[in-house]
Amino acid sequence: MSNLRIIPRLDIKGQNLIKSVQLEGLRVIGDPQEYAIRYYHAGADELIYMDIVASLYGRNNLSDIISRAADQVFIPITVGGGIRSVDDVRHILRSGADKVAINTAAIARPELISEVARRFGSQAMVLSIEAKQIAPGKWEAYTDNGRERTGLDVIEWAKRGAEMGAGELMVTAVDREGTRKGFDIDLIQQVRSAVSIPVIASGGMGTIGHFLEAAQEGGADGVAMADVLHYGRMSLADIRAAALDAKLEVRDI
Repeated sequence: MSNLRIIPRLDIKGQNLIKSVQLEGLRVIGDPQEYAIRYYHAGADELIYMDIVASLYGRNNLSDIISRAADQVFIPITVGGGIRSVDDVRHILRSGADKVAINTAAIARPELISEVARRFGSQAMVLSIEAKQIAPGKWEAYTDNGRERTGLDVIEWAKRGAEMGAGELMVTAVDREGTRKGFDIDLIQQVRSAVSIPVIASGGMGTIGHFLEAAQEGGADGVAMADVLHYGRMSLADIRAAALDAKLEVRDI
């Protein structure tokens, strides 16, 4: 059993760390480098960087930010947003990322998942899924920061992504993102039981209790969080201590 991972998520627009609510209404937080280094020293297990406007421009612009971070941050870095091809993946990995998170391009051409997994290893291929609930126990996958419908059922898409070679899933509940109302536990449970690869829960963390729920009830292998850390509502040390108290398998630092 691998450790439950505590993962700050850094949404980037241009050179700025930003925060949104339900993937809209962006607010500038500050310099992503400062936050990345702070979270690294505070004991983050990984970092996720998402270029949130990249899909509009069709390319990821984070290589400079990532190469700066990789010089000072020695934990796995996942980068997503606007990654369209094996060449894009190679560029981001060469910049210092360990993994790429792909959503829009994988939905447009699922073979890309297999191509990336074959070329760089499945551990480098994270399938990013933006889920919106459409009925009780049913979710549709979206692209372009929760703006574009795909008609794909999230659970079926998660299964297909795993079969095609994704090494990990990052599942963002768009309805919960930035609301601090808690993760969509039903969504995490259903995805978790549909696949045998790790699942990262994203979208909705407001309390340490939400973190524990995602792990204990949802079965998440990693929990991504942004708002609660960026605004100093809680610390990574607090989260880790609560996880250890709850007998969750986290890295003890």
